[in-house]
Amino acid sequence: MKTISRRFMIACAFSATIFAAACDNGIGGNGADTIDARVDSTMNYLFNTQPETQALNDKAAGVLVMPLITKAGFGLGGSYGRGALRVGGVTVDYYSAAQASFGLQIGAQQYAHALFFMTEEALQDFRSSPGWAAGADLEYALNDRGENISTDTTTTLAPVVAVVFGQAGLIAGATVEGTKYSRIIP
Repeated sequence: MKTISRRFMIACAFSATIFAAACDNGIGGNGADTIDARVDSTMNYLFNTQPETQALNDKAAGVLVMPLITKAGFGLGGSYGRGALRVGGVTVDYYSAAQASFGLQIGAQQYAHALFFMTEEALQDFRSSPGWAAGADLEYALNDRGENISTDTTTTLAPVVAVVFGQAGLIAGATVEGTKYSRIIP
């Protein structure tokens, strides 16, 4: 049986990320105005469909909104999207989100997500990092029974709360764990 080299795995993960980045994710590189318009639309959709997220937004020190993440995989997978960080409802920076994966997967999916930074310290850590990676310590506000976002005391006391929504496509699981966020200039 042949073993797979580490270089091959890294090359495959990089290729999958490039492939996902090359997919048309609807933003298309039209600059800051386009990203801001998509973020506005995404937040309006989130607040209208999940009103409980308005309370998270009101308490958050800042919110990173990724209006459209495109994820594709066939054994190797990747996802890519761009969005904006808002503090006090105003865009302060733009970010890209990229993720590579390997394993049993086939299909494509698009979704949106928002990261609510519930403390100034969490927001500052994110902004000062050259490339922040979402880890297992992230709390998720889950869509329970298909109608309400559940936010309990544990969730609202977490430094970062993730809300994944608007999933469309045929691939299992939309998550932000392992996603790397990097500041960009649109």
